[in-house]
Amino acid sequence: MVKIGNISLGKCPLILAPMEDITDSSFRLICKDMGADLLFTEFISSEGLIRDAIKSKRKLDFSEEERPIGIQIFGHDIDSMKLAAITAAKSKPDLIDINWGCPVRKVVSKGAGAGMLKDISKMVKITSEVVQSIELPVTVKTRLGWDENNKNIIEIAERLQDVGIKAISIHGRTKSQMYRGEADWTLIGEVKNNQRMKIPVFGNGDIIEPQQALEMKNRYGVDGIMIGRGSVGNPWIFKEIKHYFETGDILPKPELTEKVNICRTHLKNSIQIKGERTAILEMRKHYSSYFRAIPNFKQFRIKLMTLTDLEEIKNHLTEIENSCR
Repeated sequence: MVKIGNISLGKCPLILAPMEDITDSSFRLICKDMGADLLFTEFISSEGLIRDAIKSKRKLDFSEEERPIGIQIFGHDIDSMKLAAITAAKSKPDLIDINWGCPVRKVVSKGAGAGMLKDISKMVKITSEVVQSIELPVTVKTRLGWDENNKNIIEIAERLQDVGIKAISIHGRTKSQMYRGEADWTLIGEVKNNQRMKIPVFGNGDIIEPQQALEMKNRYGVDGIMIGRGSVGNPWIFKEIKHYFETGDILPKPELTEKVNICRTHLKNSIQIKGERTAILEMRKHYSSYFRAIPNFKQFRIKLMTLTDLEEIKNHLTEIENSCR
């Protein structure tokens, strides 16, 4: 049984990785229904939280159905990160996660996210201060290191464990790789099999099929699998992996009707949470992902990207559903 503090997650939990502009509550609910065992919010700026920025505050919202859930924060200033953690804890999530892995330039240039991989001592200091400032479990998501010559994740994991984090999620790339090349799980396995490590170690990177998840679990012994980009437009991956773990059988890929129904549910969730206009606009980034394997979808996608009337969108989704019958 894998536990983060007192939170029980099952034998080999499947975790939805936090992704900016993707893992809002409407998408998290879909993934939860498909079998995700632990969810995370989009990452939230510590500076935004302490300034009461509306966008940052909204990311704190979640429903009881999403539990267990972690709120992820990022930043580079010790005092700001402490205050952000205290603020986030008031929303009563199950845990607080610190992002030390985002490789995006606008985050790294400020010394936040993966930028902190250049200053491990400061990373450890901030993490320690956050752990001491709240009663909730604190976890960390990070990468193998800054670049090919600085893959120091074993040291990082030990030092973060020593200051009190309750789990670590490791993406199998360096900051310099961004999302290029293949994720290397070898060092993730070395962290997990390090005798000094007593906390759960979750692996992340390039999992898009159930067979890959089982192979990484068996080969490297990780406590759980975190899935990010592999879930975008493909939330049923959680159901597929669980079925494969339990039976050894591969579920057939969802039919077009199922994809359309999930898309409808996603849109409905978003409308309930954000309102009709915002939901319609934000769903546009998901359509291509949901229907990427559909032949000759371009004409349907173009129309979906321009429609602003909800009834017209619903009718068009029905047209898509009927297109392959």
